[in-house]
Order: sequence, then C-alpha cells, then structure tokens
Amino acid sequence: MSSRVQALGVAAFCVLVAVVAAVLVDSRLDRHWILRGLTLGLALCCAALLLGDQKRRLRRIIVAVGLAMFGVVFPVTTTTWASPPEIDFALQVATDAKVAAEKAASSVVSVDDVKAAAAARGGAVGSPLTDKTPEVRGADAYPLILRADPAQGRPWACLSFVGLSAKVRPC
Repeated sequence: MSSRVQALGVAAFCVLVAVVAAVLVDSRLDRHWILRGLTLGLALCCAALLLGDQKRRLRRIIVAVGLAMFGVVFPVTTTTWASPPEIDFALQVATDAKVAAEKAASSVVSVDDVKAAAAARGGAVGSPLTDKTPEVRGADAYPLILRADPAQGRPWACLSFVGLSAKVRPC
C-alpha cells in the first residue's frame, strides 16, 4: 500500500475517532474544544508525516506513537474523563430542574427549581460554610455550585441556565 493511501486512511480514522469522541460527550458539558482541536491537529500532522520519506526507522516509530497517542488515546481518555461523579450529579439536577420548569410552563429555569432538584437528589447548592469561608457562594445566582453530598466540600460542579439550556462545567 502506498504512503499516500496509508496517510489518507489514517487521517480519516483520526477524524472519525475525534468526531465520535466529541459526540459521545453530553452536549451540556464543556467539551474541551480547544484540547480536542489541538489533539486532532497533532494526529493529522502525524498522518501527514506518512507522506514523507519512510526510510528511517526512528521516523516510523515516532509517527506510529504520535498517531496512537493523538489519534486514539487522548480523544478516548478525554471522553471517558468528561463526566466524573459530581458532573453526572449536576447533569441529573439540570435535567430535573428543566423538567420542573417545563411542568410549570416556564420558559426559564429558576434558581429555586435547581435548589429543589438538588435537594431531591440528596445534594446541596452553594459552597459549604466553613471557618475560612463564612459566606455561601454560588447559591443565589447562576452559575450555581452543586455538591452531590451536602456535608462534603469539593469536588463540585457549576451549573448555569440560559432559558432552558443548561451548561455544566467543573469549578
């Protein structure tokens, strides 16, 4: 098989892996588009190296490792790590709050909808009260801080709504 066909096949495979990995992540999450774009760019650069001279063994090894890392390993791991437990909790709360707002025939999700959904799931909204932070943050306005366990501080997730569209990110 010629190096042009190999390069085209590998480039198509890298693009396919990148697109599938991006689609598998919930749309309400920050998808790390910059990191995903850089990773795809590096994978395509490695695929472009296949077009060049392949006589040197070291160059073939570097291309193979680069394609494996940037074309498969990085996109798959960023997809797998995209939703830790606190993010999954925030996504569930966002869904519950949106359903509550739709039942109330509201065009926006209120902070009270989110607080009720978090409490129903056993979590809390806002940062915990401690000696170092005697003031609760993230409980009155978006972005809200969501904690899956009311007794625990971090880790937590930030949730914001624009109308009925939720955005969840680590904070």
